[in-house]
Amino acid sequence: MRRAVRALLLSLVALPALAGGIAVHDDRGMVVEMPRPALRIVSLAPFITELVYAAGAGDRLIAVTAYSDYPPAARNLPQVGDAVSLGLERLLALKPDLVIAWKSGNRPTDVTRLEQLGVPVLVVEAQRLDDIAGLLRRIGMAAGTTGGEKAAGAFETRLSVLRSRYAKARPVRVFLEIWHSPPMTVSGRHFASDAMAVCHGVNIFADAPGLAPQVSAEAVLAVDPEAIIGSASNETSQTAAENWRRFPEMRAVRLGAVFHVDPDLIQRQTPRILDGIEQICTALDRVRAGAVRATH
Repeated sequence: MRRAVRALLLSLVALPALAGGIAVHDDRGMVVEMPRPALRIVSLAPFITELVYAAGAGDRLIAVTAYSDYPPAARNLPQVGDAVSLGLERLLALKPDLVIAWKSGNRPTDVTRLEQLGVPVLVVEAQRLDDIAGLLRRIGMAAGTTGGEKAAGAFETRLSVLRSRYAKARPVRVFLEIWHSPPMTVSGRHFASDAMAVCHGVNIFADAPGLAPQVSAEAVLAVDPEAIIGSASNETSQTAAENWRRFPEMRAVRLGAVFHVDPDLIQRQTPRILDGIEQICTALDRVRAGAVRATH
């Protein structure tokens, strides 16, 4: 009986709180209660900053953390540190009525300290691609905006169209490289792998342990992917290809099927991931059509 009740509660995104306030479930399985919608929000991760704007609550943001660079308006907001080092005194001086934190990125001790000081903290994270719509809804509800529901619906519709378009596409075995030195990828538990699957891209390291495992170049060569998607900062399609040129026997290298996607479009849990998916789908279509060499 207890399990059934708990499952029902966790299935709800938000519910009325006492005295006309609101309560929102977060990704710790906790209920964050507030007397009224948040008017002064602090974001503790760049992807959260994006989500707040996408949910129509950008005008409620009073501070962000480092690398919050999208949309451009976010660059003008005060910064209160980064995921590793958070300036709690500066943050508290801004008198936020809601802090939105990243479950895997921010330190639990910082979250606990904020809550002990009476600041509501909504902890979020998308484990799967479909979870992004839920994040938009919850942030919109916490801020009292209708933009969260609107953005979530648009995200779900566009994602559904992409899934339908590639439902019968031939699977292509892909190495998704998020860092080159040393080579790092994502496992099947990461939402970026989930995103690639929309295009019927098969993650060759889906069974690797952890979320972002380190692999060797020799291990990539042994699996011999049909395509390599580079998604590391400060890279281009040219540098991504040059990184693997020393392995001419690898199928992806031999065929010129090495591509680059801006990491912000595939590694951030925001609606922009659909732009990254479209780029990956286009690249894999070229592999399927055997039209890769002609454009390299």
